Amino acid sequence: METPPLDQEPLRVREAGSGKGVINALDKYVVWLSKIFYWVAGLGLIGMLVLVVADIIGIKVFSRPVPGGIEIVTFLAVVAAGFAMAYTAFMHGHVAVDFVVDKLPKRPKLVVSLITVLFSVGLMAVLSYYTFKYAGKLKTTGEVSMTQKIPFYPFVYGLAVCWVLTTLILIREFVRTIARAVKTWTP
Repeated sequence: METPPLDQEPLRVREAGSGKGVINALDKYVVWLSKIFYWVAGLGLIGMLVLVVADIIGIKVFSRPVPGGIEIVTFLAVVAAGFAMAYTAFMHGHVAVDFVVDKLPKRPKLVVSLITVLFSVGLMAVLSYYTFKYAGKLKTTGEVSMTQKIPFYPFVYGLAVCWVLTTLILIREFVRTIARAVKTWTP
């Protein structure tokens, strides 16, 4: 690793995260991937809509429902909810009850925010790990849906990947919150 020239001043705290680097590249790709996942979630939602409408028309007009329609809608619900999770975290779209935190001064707010995001990262990491384990178990046992015999494990693996991406989004938020805290505490 090359040392910077002695006559070059180090970056001030406010400029420290603004250049190119591993964190910024990771940040860009994680956000980009969360947007792609969000579109996949939208396609899952559209698929649910189309399937439910087709099922209703099939029942009412032809007296024949879509075979396995309910289980396919359930799988698509996993796609719709799971794949939207990371982008929702990125947009701060999850429900937050912060009427107490809003009354705090700026620094304690940052501390509470850091603790909350850190717990969220831990929870998502644990969810990722155990969801991957569960998907492996489902793959080993060969568990499938009742009507269409669709294997469960690909959807559970997909959900685990969604948890990993959400974890990365929350780590991104944690780093940004630390940067805000450093800017608040340094002159």
